[in-house]
Amino acid sequence: MATRKITRREFIVGAAVGTAGAVTFGSGLARAAMMGGGGMMGSGSGTINPPPGGTLKEPPVLDGRAGVISLEACQAPVSINGTTAQLLTYNGIFPGPTITVARGDILRINFKNSLPMNGGTNILGHPRYHTNIHTHGLHVSPQGYADNVMRMFMPGESDYYEYNLTKQPGGTFNFYHPHVHGAVSEQYWGGMVGALIVADETNVLAGITTHTLILKDITISGGVPEPYTSTMEFMHGKEGNTVMVNGQVNPVLSVRPGEVRRLRLLNASNARFYNLSLEGHALQVIGTEGGLLDRPYPLSRILLSPGERLDILVKASATAGTYRLLSLPYARQGMMSSPTITLLTMKCEGAPVKDTIPSVINPGASRVVMNTAMLKKQSLTLSMGQGRGYINGISFQSMTSAAMIHSEVGTYEVWEIVNNSGMDHPFHQHVNPCQVLSITGGDAGYASFLTTAPAWKDVVIIPKWGKVTMLVPVMDYVGDTMFHCHIIEHEDIGMMGVWMIMPPKM
Repeated sequence: MATRKITRREFIVGAAVGTAGAVTFGSGLARAAMMGGGGMMGSGSGTINPPPGGTLKEPPVLDGRAGVISLEACQAPVSINGTTAQLLTYNGIFPGPTITVARGDILRINFKNSLPMNGGTNILGHPRYHTNIHTHGLHVSPQGYADNVMRMFMPGESDYYEYNLTKQPGGTFNFYHPHVHGAVSEQYWGGMVGALIVADETNVLAGITTHTLILKDITISGGVPEPYTSTMEFMHGKEGNTVMVNGQVNPVLSVRPGEVRRLRLLNASNARFYNLSLEGHALQVIGTEGGLLDRPYPLSRILLSPGERLDILVKASATAGTYRLLSLPYARQGMMSSPTITLLTMKCEGAPVKDTIPSVINPGASRVVMNTAMLKKQSLTLSMGQGRGYINGISFQSMTSAAMIHSEVGTYEVWEIVNNSGMDHPFHQHVNPCQVLSITGGDAGYASFLTTAPAWKDVVIIPKWGKVTMLVPVMDYVGDTMFHCHIIEHEDIGMMGVWMIMPPKM
């Protein structure tokens, strides 16, 4: 099969210019699914509209440019809707601190696992508190002390990570979380997540106030995150009865009429999809996982599946008032729709201003145009059954017992991913982002945006019974890494494979 070599310049130029309260409600999913996650009956739509809460707060920042930073995985008391619960955290806070870096930096992290020593095993039979760090979205090596998710630390152990960001595009919104197979769900569900932002390389957005918004749900039971009690929770994916933005109930973001704000949004939920819309306002999308877009793309709503990120601008209405950031109903499996949820209230008040949305964001961003007929093809089929997730009929057990694909560094490939199940699967590939070529099935607006905008993605929704074709540049780094469903429970029950990136052929 012929391959086309790609330079690092070609790859990065388009990607860069480069605490708590809660809203609680009943279970968002009926437990009447057929084998494989399909066949959901009825509708769970409704409205969850809590009153406006406190002023929006954001996680503290760890400046990765200032030297070595420290992250400690630990259980810590956190107030959830006025009740103290013992969550799993980074540095004792929820969400974890936001790490900031820039292209060319060497990010060094001293990591300590201080999770409980007596955790035993979970219902999947894996050690509950063995953990590590995955820097989700960073274009770095998957080997050694970098984004090597096969490293694992028991409670009481310490070590370090080092990431060379020389080839990392600027203006990207990434995050970090655990990635020890079989133990990720409980740790992530319990609060272990934080943002990781690579600085912009443009001054276009320099004067705009920016907010990081981490969307997450949880259920608290007996003062701790509700434990997993059945395999069916892993098949469906766990959704909580408490939905939070930065750990707060419907927080209030105050803006002046006519003011422009930048919102970086991360879906840090295990399984919940957010169908985002802001009352009376367009969401001006200026970036996705892999960097800034060429211009703003005005959308009335957009899906955000687990692991996906969005960078948007909002120009506040000239009319004073309150406007809700909503998650509208969406059926991620079968016919069961989620309720309408008020996530955040934007309060428009004070003296008006005359801000403008920039018409150009990243002039270097473009879709890759090439004849894909001669490129190497990778075919992956996602399925579920008998309490397990599968890729190409294989349920991940280890790095040598999994679906495997082989790629040559410095080439483009076309990946075709088929979803042979009755629920959406957000597909995530490590190390290298992609551009979406086509989407069959699913949400038409989501497909239209991703197949026309110069968006680099590391998580893409594969619609139920649908198909996605994407262009993948295999760039810069060799080594074994992963691809998997980012409904975290599906990853833990085997919907994960091994991506073996090989040196170029001579």
